[in-house]
Order: sequence, then structure tokens, then C-alpha cells
Amino acid sequence: MNVDLRYPLGFLFMVFGVILTLFGLFSDQAMNARSLSINVNLWWGLLMLLFGLLMYFFAWRTDRAERERIRRRP
Repeated sequence: MNVDLRYPLGFLFMVFGVILTLFGLFSDQAMNARSLSINVNLWWGLLMLLFGLLMYFFAWRTDRAERERIRRRP
């Protein structure tokens, strides 16, 4: 059995990234005053979302390459 951990890990980071990004978009801007007016939730949410998408993409690419390699065997 060949289980790639990048699928669930990518999904997990995508879900948390979306939640954190939405929280950063719709939260009160007065909360950002303590962090030098930087919306930390928004930026970290976008970063987590990007990381999750990259993990999911790399897992998909590896899975596709493995299927091609198996199909080419005589």
C-alpha cells in the first residue's frame, strides 16, 4: 500500500489557511494595532493556503508520474 502523506497534509493546511485568511479578512482592524498594523492572520493564512496547495500539487504530480511509469511497463 502506497500512501502519500502530502495529500492529507496539503488538505489540512488548505483548510486552516482558508479559515485563517477569512478570519483575517473579516476581523476588526483595531486588533492589528498590536502587531504594527500588519494583519498577521491574513498573511499567515495565505501562506498556509499556498503551502497546502503546493503539497497537494506535488502529491498529485508524483501520483501521476507513478501511474505513467506503471502503464509503460511491458
